[in-house]
Amino acid sequence: MPEPRAAVRLAYEALSAEDDGRACRDIPDAACRAQPQNFLRHAAALGLSKAADGLADPKLVLAWLMTHLGAPSALTGLLVPIREAGALLPQLFIAARIRAMARRKWAWAGAAAGQGIGAAIILAAALFSDGTRAGVIILAGLAVLALSRAVASVAYKDALGKTIAKGQRGTVTGLAASWSAVVVIGFALVLIVLSDARALIVLAALALAAAAWLLAGLVFAGLDEDSGATEGGANGWQAAIANLALMREDRQLARFILARGLLTSTALAPPYLVVLASGEGGEALTGLGALVLASACAALVSGYVWGRLADRSARRVLIWTGLAGAFAMVLTLGFAGLGLAASLWAMPLALFGLMLAHQGVRLGRSTYLVDMVGPGRRAVYTAIANTVIGVILLASGLFGAIAALFGAGATLALFALMALAGAGVAHGLKELEDG
Repeated sequence: MPEPRAAVRLAYEALSAEDDGRACRDIPDAACRAQPQNFLRHAAALGLSKAADGLADPKLVLAWLMTHLGAPSALTGLLVPIREAGALLPQLFIAARIRAMARRKWAWAGAAAGQGIGAAIILAAALFSDGTRAGVIILAGLAVLALSRAVASVAYKDALGKTIAKGQRGTVTGLAASWSAVVVIGFALVLIVLSDARALIVLAALALAAAAWLLAGLVFAGLDEDSGATEGGANGWQAAIANLALMREDRQLARFILARGLLTSTALAPPYLVVLASGEGGEALTGLGALVLASACAALVSGYVWGRLADRSARRVLIWTGLAGAFAMVLTLGFAGLGLAASLWAMPLALFGLMLAHQGVRLGRSTYLVDMVGPGRRAVYTAIANTVIGVILLASGLFGAIAALFGAGATLALFALMALAGAGVAHGLKELEDG
């Protein structure tokens, strides 16, 4: 039986497919020596967090729970805006404070605990209240979760850049996405097989999500992270305005943010696909389990592959996923036009393809941003990009108005054009992985 250190090295080499000639291109020697155990901690902690995300998915699980508890539809409609904008908008204003921390792992570990507390609040609301009161408490818990997620998002990319070498970052995040998807697939299958106990299963999933986030924080706290630069610790409106000015100074940052903004169409489109299927009398996407299963399967089969491809060229991944997302949306419109929306295979197939593209967008944009800048500006650039995207997502209610006026099909067609435009903008980005 191998020694613990040898076992860690064996596991790392099996999972990372490390090229020794490029192993530590942009991290210090000390971080290079600690990379095997850090790689496994990243994969475990991030995977636990992603699994918890799937178990407490606001678009699917929490929306179903709010309806089950009799919360008003107006409150249910606030789930996605609170989750997405709450996780992104604050980042510009907290990046400098996180920058002042010598070890960013503590920010991520604390944020993971905060997400666990948010999930516990949601669970308590489901257990001890109903109606409007339950809806308000669930939204409060989601706000705690979202704000904690904002801290985690800024801290993670900086910690990743300090502890994992260029060429392995997409691999470790892709590995986490793949194994966490297995957990969510199991959740979906249980929902499908034991549909009569759906409410109890959802409550158990929320409890597991809270525990997974708490455990993720403990795992990440053990990361071997050296002290980093802490300059730029000032915070507030002046720092925010100064940071935004970087978009004028760095054209690649501005182009990256524009591409990412256009590619948000892959995240915004799935609900309209479901609406289109329901409008045609489709049954395949009406069950909670089927929705979760389609999303989780896409993450499972694509996460590791997209991660490896992103390490070769995150720019090309953004291009390919924009094209793939547009194709999936056009395919959806084609199915609807042919009267196939009600079939058992058409809309699930289209949703699966769309989620494949979305997983690639998420991995490609994360890897590109980390590789684009050095450790000195990594947290700030992350905050700028995520804050601008948060504003875009906050304004996404406009698409609901378009759907109300012209139908879900018109909205999906607009999203397809956005994805194509995103691929075109990404084509103009610099290639980073050859450096």
